Amino acid sequence: MQYVDAGIETAGVVIVGSGFGGLAAAKQLAKSGVDYVLISSTPEHLFQPLLYQVATGVLTSEEIAPPIAGILRRHREADVRLGTVVGIDPDRAIVTYEHEGVSHRIRYGSLIAATGASQSYFGRDDFAEKTYSLKTIDDARRLRAQIARVFAEAAQADEQTRRRLLSFVVVGAGATGVEVAGQLKELAKRHFHQEVSVTLVEGAGEVLPPFGGGLSEYAKKSLTSSGVEVLLGTFVTDIEHGKVTVKSADGVEHAIAAETVVWSAGVQAGGFAKILAEATGVATDRAGRLLINPDLTVGGYADIYAIGDMSSLNGYPGQSPVAMQEGRHAADIIRRKKQPGTPFTYWDKGSMAVISRFSAVTKLNDRITFRGVIAWFMWLAVHLFYLVGFRNRFAAVASWLVAFIFTGRPGFAEEDTTAPKVLAADSRAA
Repeated sequence: MQYVDAGIETAGVVIVGSGFGGLAAAKQLAKSGVDYVLISSTPEHLFQPLLYQVATGVLTSEEIAPPIAGILRRHREADVRLGTVVGIDPDRAIVTYEHEGVSHRIRYGSLIAATGASQSYFGRDDFAEKTYSLKTIDDARRLRAQIARVFAEAAQADEQTRRRLLSFVVVGAGATGVEVAGQLKELAKRHFHQEVSVTLVEGAGEVLPPFGGGLSEYAKKSLTSSGVEVLLGTFVTDIEHGKVTVKSADGVEHAIAAETVVWSAGVQAGGFAKILAEATGVATDRAGRLLINPDLTVGGYADIYAIGDMSSLNGYPGQSPVAMQEGRHAADIIRRKKQPGTPFTYWDKGSMAVISRFSAVTKLNDRITFRGVIAWFMWLAVHLFYLVGFRNRFAAVASWLVAFIFTGRPGFAEEDTTAPKVLAADSRAA
């Protein structure tokens, strides 16, 4: 890197974010020997779709969060920085990031923003302190610690206390919510050998709404047969210590016992997305996602691209395949493999979700779908393929064998360095 006046570095390309989209862009740029600076707020790349498996002890956190430096170690073009972007001057093409209290400025030729999105609570930010989300490794560790705590205490408690401790409510019946609900039942039955109450609450009229039709119905029946109570067309109106209040479509409210509440409903773009929107004047949707141009550029700036969950284009889903394809598209324009202004087109390779052990749904298109054991093995193969690094793949296979074939949970043997969220009555009232 070359230093210029006022301590400003220069870089051909700056990538902000180390998720699926950011890494896909980085690898694509490296194919043409394009130097880039990648700024990440964490030292690891997170395989977010498997966070629920860390939370339920199927995998350890290291298996889904390899160090970025290790992933890009063979890229001579890579300059990986740890920090948080706090500002951008789009007219001067300067981005500012901070690390350990020190500010750094970089003048870029092209910028790829790929910082994802966080959890949305639909205007009830107080729910964040009363629930568990699954967006970061620390989130998964906190939930895992909570699960371990309630099962340990329940094993020594009287029947009434045990029922209270082992009551779970999962809000949101998308892929994460369905997978968490199913795994909680599996975990209780096969690892802890205890009965639990798991309620899945969804505002829409079906489980896994993007799948629809027979797959959604199959998922609901599979969850119900495993003992999960599924409430559709139902919204959470309040959360207090030990209970969740919900309202059904006919306006009737009732309370559900809940020692542990997992929130997986909705996303909200913030952080750098908000900074970028304010700086460029680009419009955003209700979730704060940038309404980008067809070629993935932001507003009137041909040198700024926004990809993944922080952006919105053509109703494409907030999924990792979209982010990866967008990252490669932006990189191809930058490395002149595509003409500037080339519109992005998403190639939908299908969607999949696990319901429980040996039970999943896969949708390749409107006509080709799979369910049950074959869909579960397809899910296993796809996720194994996308896990980064041979060591992570090998470790994941070993952990899946232990968890799915036998009854062990490798993640519960992992030492936690993150303190669990306290759920005592006095803390919830604070």
